[in-house]
Amino acid sequence: MVEVLSFDHAMKRLDSASHRHLLLGNGFSIALKPDIFSYGSLYENADFSAVPLIPLLFKALGTTDFEIVIRHLQDAATVLEVYRPRLVTLARALRRDAATIKDALVTAVARRHPDRPYSVDAAQYAACRAFLNNFDHIFTLNYDVLLYWALMQDEVDLLDLRCDDGFRHPEEYPDLPYVSWQEANSPTVHYLHGALHLFDIGTEITKYTWSKTDKAIVDQIRQALDEDKYPLFVSEGISTSKRSRILHNAYLHKALRSFEACCRPAKNAVVVFGHSLAENDMHIFRFIARGSVGDLLISLYGDPVSVTNQAIMKNARSLVQRRERIRRGIPLRITFYDAASAHVWG
Repeated sequence: MVEVLSFDHAMKRLDSASHRHLLLGNGFSIALKPDIFSYGSLYENADFSAVPLIPLLFKALGTTDFEIVIRHLQDAATVLEVYRPRLVTLARALRRDAATIKDALVTAVARRHPDRPYSVDAAQYAACRAFLNNFDHIFTLNYDVLLYWALMQDEVDLLDLRCDDGFRHPEEYPDLPYVSWQEANSPTVHYLHGALHLFDIGTEITKYTWSKTDKAIVDQIRQALDEDKYPLFVSEGISTSKRSRILHNAYLHKALRSFEACCRPAKNAVVVFGHSLAENDMHIFRFIARGSVGDLLISLYGDPVSVTNQAIMKNARSLVQRRERIRRGIPLRITFYDAASAHVWG
């Protein structure tokens, strides 16, 4: 049996750490709104009417995980291009359907997203901010704006959260209805896979805000989707495809390098909340194995012997083994903690 500590007990193991960094997975959002942000809920609200075969594919694969289906379509297209190059039209159709699923995921998240910050109450924000206050850098793989909302709710407590995401008002055009990413800044909040409120407009990366328009962020996002403008999202099916997408975007690339830098010092610690350490995000976790970071805390939700938690433990052991091969003599210490005991949303 693997020991599973309470969150507070697990954090005490990091008392001597120089810096503690947080990596958030989808469990962070599900902990607040399971009826919205679970893949099952998103699938039920996705519109695949233009491509009726897609729901049949989800059913055949026995999943509601968008990334798994995207991966199968991309892999099938690759196999066809090698084994049946004459079927180029079919291969293109498979890749087109993979792109359709990605767009459907973006739209489902935006349409299902809570409308306003006050959809979350003050006590929930206070609990979330107290949790976030434990960390020096916050990295998230989530697309929604719940983290952004929580960081902005400074009226619910007296905490001085480190919440610089690197976006500023453009000096040359201060009246523009958005803020833009300034590469020279040193942010402490990083959206590793993009987010609903981030847009790549070609010449710069922009962020929608309420303060610039007096219009709710979620309304701005939905309007953009209605105009066929899609936010910056990394939802490719496999890790290598995600990494390629990240490396071709300056904002995402710098965010990834920031995570890499946080994983280098042996006295640093990384705390994972709400992520399974799955292979399709190994472009993120490989930096833990390749770095010298000494401690990795990983959340488990529910029964430790559940299939999901056993998979997480297996993935954690794989990281330890990678570290032993790559950085012999620099151990990676794993601690599992009970996700519910963190009281992330109260």
